Amino acid sequence: MPVAYYKTPIGIVRITEEDELITSIYALDEDYEVLPPETPLLQLAIKQLDEYFGGKRKVFDLPVKQQGSAFQQQVWEQLTKIDYGKTISYLQQSKLLNNPLGIRAIASANGKNHLLIIVPCHRVIGSDGSLTGFGCGIWRKKWLLEHEARVLGVGQITLDF
Repeated sequence: MPVAYYKTPIGIVRITEEDELITSIYALDEDYEVLPPETPLLQLAIKQLDEYFGGKRKVFDLPVKQQGSAFQQQVWEQLTKIDYGKTISYLQQSKLLNNPLGIRAIASANGKNHLLIIVPCHRVIGSDGSLTGFGCGIWRKKWLLEHEARVLGVGQITLDF
């Protein structure tokens, strides 16, 4: 499986590819040697992430696939509909999925998302505005939300609930 390690403002990110699909983009706490991407698709993923971190890209155009249940796929698909620089609460997400009692299951599915930034689970926050539940570290979630707010020129995170 082709893999790339890419240095970002939030640390080293590991990008994996399988069958010409990006299968994971995940921030690591360990250091890895940054090597040139092995395939054109990994090169494109890094180019689009560079554009995102440079404030020039808000929507990604990469072929992606994650392994997960039908429920997880539904949750991840809904995440891709959250606009750049906006946030929703876990409760709001459960209502959007017509599953108001499924908050914990939905939050768990968010936590199993391995397509960091592309499937923007960082845009889901607690109902009280708290930055909770992010597998790559709350500090990264905060950085990503503040980055998007800066790019939009709003100066702060926009809460959409």
